[in-house]
Amino acid sequence: MFSIRSHALPVMNVLQRTMCALVGSACLLMSVAHATPREKLHAPAEKPNAEAMLIDVYKALGANHLRDAMTKADALVAAYPTFRLGHLIRGDMLLMQTRNVVTLGPADGPQDKLKDLRDEAMVRLNSLRGRPDPELVPRAILQMRDDQKQVLIVDAKRSRLYFYEHINGKLKFVTDYYISQGKLGINKLRSGDQKTPVGVYYITSRVGGPHLPDFYGTGALPINYPNDWDRLNGRSGSGIWLHGTPSDNYSRPPLSSDGCVVLTNQDLTRLSALVEVGKTPLVIAESVEFVNKTKANNDRNNALKVVEGWRRDFESLDAGRFISNYSSQFKAERGEDRQAWFNKQWQPMTGAKNVAIKMRELTLFLYPGREDLLVSTFTEDAMIDTNKISTRKRQYWAKEGEQWRIVSEFIL
Repeated sequence: MFSIRSHALPVMNVLQRTMCALVGSACLLMSVAHATPREKLHAPAEKPNAEAMLIDVYKALGANHLRDAMTKADALVAAYPTFRLGHLIRGDMLLMQTRNVVTLGPADGPQDKLKDLRDEAMVRLNSLRGRPDPELVPRAILQMRDDQKQVLIVDAKRSRLYFYEHINGKLKFVTDYYISQGKLGINKLRSGDQKTPVGVYYITSRVGGPHLPDFYGTGALPINYPNDWDRLNGRSGSGIWLHGTPSDNYSRPPLSSDGCVVLTNQDLTRLSALVEVGKTPLVIAESVEFVNKTKANNDRNNALKVVEGWRRDFESLDAGRFISNYSSQFKAERGEDRQAWFNKQWQPMTGAKNVAIKMRELTLFLYPGREDLLVSTFTEDAMIDTNKISTRKRQYWAKEGEQWRIVSEFIL
């Protein structure tokens, strides 16, 4: 730990090194804090963002401007009186006037609460280092529908939610938010395990604050956990939401929920006004992988070839070709194995002379953290002789050796 005193330049240089220890590079902290401000997202004018104000405090400290840092800290707690981390930082600077400060927060304080605040300080500051390069895109998102105008991506390791706009088939990074997750981390398996799920989900509804206890803050955005893949794999539980914070606390520690994704009320309100119920995907990953656009296009084209191959084999009316797209480990929603499921699905093809299959409203995702699991969702328009049948489907493709095969398929 570093020992810090005010009014002494050599000691203030030690303080600057303390800031470097928190974010990895003082130069990065000072340049990025203002070079990449949070976008305004077409929202009405509002008070400055609390996180940006916090970074300004640290920037002033790192530049040896203690008086300026104190002024900025005063402004932070005045604007956000329930921001406990802001009060802690301001309290440390007051203590610098009279004694050594050897760590963030008083050493004689409640250690569990202090640890929570130190963890929050760390992930907030480290988010500057992990902010997505605008030239890169999240690897998991291969293709979205034209009417899906945004996508949300949670990076659990960084305690961050990234907001992307979807414009003409391209993803554009807009902003990011600090989030809290389950007390015991990610990979939810069962009800009550205090973990946040990992997967591809959708916002299913919007619940206003007046209809909720104060614990949920200004509102909530429920998601469709457990989804079909979760249920197939025996994952249970319910009530996983994006929601706000109680009125007496601006934010919560990184690991503090019972499985929900928690934002500040300010961020939740802004986000809730932008997402579209039933359309906006939410991808929750342990760690988001970002790739260049060439790699993203290659991944997308390869996935399209896989799904297109299935479509051609369906049209061929060759039962052997069609079933070869399905894994021997295939399991249907109701538990049927491949052959039992196939017998039902192929029955309309019996005696058919001509089949034309078109796919529209296609979305493609790599399952978070998995290079070997592809999720395709589409509307299938099947013209079987003179009969037209439209079905919304979701397929889960697993890579078995060099071949992609469907391990489960759902009618939506």
